[in-house]
Amino acid sequence: MGSRNRKRVAPRPAAPAPRRRFSPSALAAAAIVAVVAVAGIGLAAWWYLREPAAAPMPVIVISIDTLRADHLPAYGYTKVRTPAIDALAADGIVFEHAYAHAPQTLPSHASILTGQLPFETGVRDNVGFTLRDSQETLASRLKALGYATGGVVSAFVLRRQTGIARGFDFFDDEMPPAAPDMPMGQVRRDGEDSLAVAERWMRGLSSPRFFLFFHTYDMHAPYRPPDRFRQYGPYDGEVAYSDEVVGRLIAWLKDKGWYDRALIVFLSDHGESLGEHGEAEHGLFIYDSTIRVPFIVKMPRELGRGRRVPDPVQHIDLVPTVLDYLGAPRPAGLRGRSLRPLIEGTGRLPVDAGLYAESFYGRYHFGWSELYSLTDARYRFIKAPRAELYDLQKDEAELHNLAPDRPQVVSAAQGELGRLLSGAKVDAPAQVSKEDLERLQALGYVGTQASVPLDKPGELLPDPKDKAATLDKFRGAIALSATGRYDQAVRLLREVLADNPTMKDGWLQLGVELVRAGRMPEALEAFKRLVEVDPADANSFVSAGGVLFTLGRLDEAKANAEMALSKAPPADRRARTSACELLVKVAMARKDYAAARQAAAQAQEADPTFPLPAFVEGEILHDNRSFDAAVVPLEQAARSLQGHPFAIPDLYFYLADTLANLGREEEAVAAFRQELRLFPQNLRARASLAMLYRAAGRNADAEREIDTLLRAVPTPDGYAMAAKTWAIFGETARAEAVRAEAKKRFGT
Repeated sequence: MGSRNRKRVAPRPAAPAPRRRFSPSALAAAAIVAVVAVAGIGLAAWWYLREPAAAPMPVIVISIDTLRADHLPAYGYTKVRTPAIDALAADGIVFEHAYAHAPQTLPSHASILTGQLPFETGVRDNVGFTLRDSQETLASRLKALGYATGGVVSAFVLRRQTGIARGFDFFDDEMPPAAPDMPMGQVRRDGEDSLAVAERWMRGLSSPRFFLFFHTYDMHAPYRPPDRFRQYGPYDGEVAYSDEVVGRLIAWLKDKGWYDRALIVFLSDHGESLGEHGEAEHGLFIYDSTIRVPFIVKMPRELGRGRRVPDPVQHIDLVPTVLDYLGAPRPAGLRGRSLRPLIEGTGRLPVDAGLYAESFYGRYHFGWSELYSLTDARYRFIKAPRAELYDLQKDEAELHNLAPDRPQVVSAAQGELGRLLSGAKVDAPAQVSKEDLERLQALGYVGTQASVPLDKPGELLPDPKDKAATLDKFRGAIALSATGRYDQAVRLLREVLADNPTMKDGWLQLGVELVRAGRMPEALEAFKRLVEVDPADANSFVSAGGVLFTLGRLDEAKANAEMALSKAPPADRRARTSACELLVKVAMARKDYAAARQAAAQAQEADPTFPLPAFVEGEILHDNRSFDAAVVPLEQAARSLQGHPFAIPDLYFYLADTLANLGREEEAVAAFRQELRLFPQNLRARASLAMLYRAAGRNADAEREIDTLLRAVPTPDGYAMAAKTWAIFGETARAEAVRAEAKKRFGT
């Protein structure tokens, strides 16, 4: 464990920390090291590093989301090959013990790019938080130094609306279209596609004075590595694929002649728990598995090449390090430290600076206690309802909690955290007014706000250590849903909610699974509970309103959509457009075209990139069988959605049906298939595609589509649609067989 040899636990992480006292012999040794280091660098490189204006230094930060340090060969792992990262490590400095400040994507990247801790950025979770307008980022600081700044991200959670794009001249956050019910954390872009965007931006640069922030998300669950990496496990296969993308980026820089002169930082925002401490994935705990990250710095002209540094470092050290090497003054208020002494081997950083991490995921999503930690060169202290203390040198797996036996150490560490967090506040959730409560009651909601107030001390909430099995069961339900086992997912979720009745995510997921299972009345009750747990969330009303629409209760659906619009802040584009989509559905069901157009216009006011007006015009024309005219706005809407993270349900269905009516069968097939790729449970699209195949004499394709329908929607509605389709084909025996199977399975 290298330098993990001090017995002081979690001292206050102040910056700048006092210098360590050295003995005369140590000072002499340090001087010798400094002389040798400068000599080893060479005069040309020394001058280059200190005169950035004379030789522009590209700055590149590569963030591989969810990558564990201990799953890289550069950190001793042997079960996967990563030649590109290995080569980068050989050319650079490997920091063996680097730590994130949060086990979630947005809070962690906020710290990476601002150099501030989460309670300073105010970004404590992936959902509902944005950078403050006054916050500077590395991009804005480098832009002020004359750098061209480009950012390319691969996940919706890092979209520009979070403020993470601040300071970038170019910021690309376009995602492939996704169904509205896809979890936000799964809306992503493939690393190769993001790399193509980054290369295209760099090709347009006239100078190597640029900053590129390049982010990939392939490591994130569910793991789906390319088949060429099937010799590895799913997670390691994603490691190998991410290495391939990094290798292509490095090769591009070398071909351009920019690699040697570049300062490249390779890191991850957080790790991934692969079952440690009962956690799958990440977010809940702040042990090594989720907050220890790879951190490799490749300096220009081979400065520090091949050095390995055992000293603990942290994400917020990145900004001061880059600014130091560019000769920029250190901004006031940054707690991080320049890593120059460790990079050049000329000194040590104070090891008594405790490194801070936190997790608010349990509190915000499940009503459990938040967690805080301080880590030094040897120990980690975790503040929780039952405190934890681990000797990282002797207990790397963090299995033996020393806190009960060392109360004085725990008390001292708690004091350090208290001083660090003094004055730090977390905004409370919006409270429900008396008028809103009356409106809720008018809509049929009888509960009151049940979410956990953020000013309630964590010590009074459940300890996440006691809830890991609950989270595992929750994620297990999601895994069951992914394989179409909706009823089993529902049973698991009901078990979770029986012990956690204020768990917002639980009610939301239960409602989604009940919708997928075709159990609409039960889904409505689940979404009602969701509203009662958090009546300040506009999306809860959209969810309930969507089910009410399906049940034919149009007045109530409209009222919920209007309530959602009244709740959604102007910056929440997705909530506002979703509410408008629901209003459009209600209006179209009533043939109230004026109201549909009005709602579509409201959606475009909220998000000018969302082409709901064009879709509505196309649907109205289709509704009136003006197919020649309808195809134009529908195709326009489809083109406009390219690069938009969310799709419009039924857009490609109406386009396909329009094309089929115009005799453009092959184009219609392609449009139906696109609708089903985005919305696999669209029964009308499945049945219509089967009919199109049948009409073209493609009987085998039609039969396959009906079989796929039953697998995709194994519900009473799905079986009813399959039976109806067979009946339309004149296949009476097959229709009866499907009805018999439905009666056997569902009793109907």
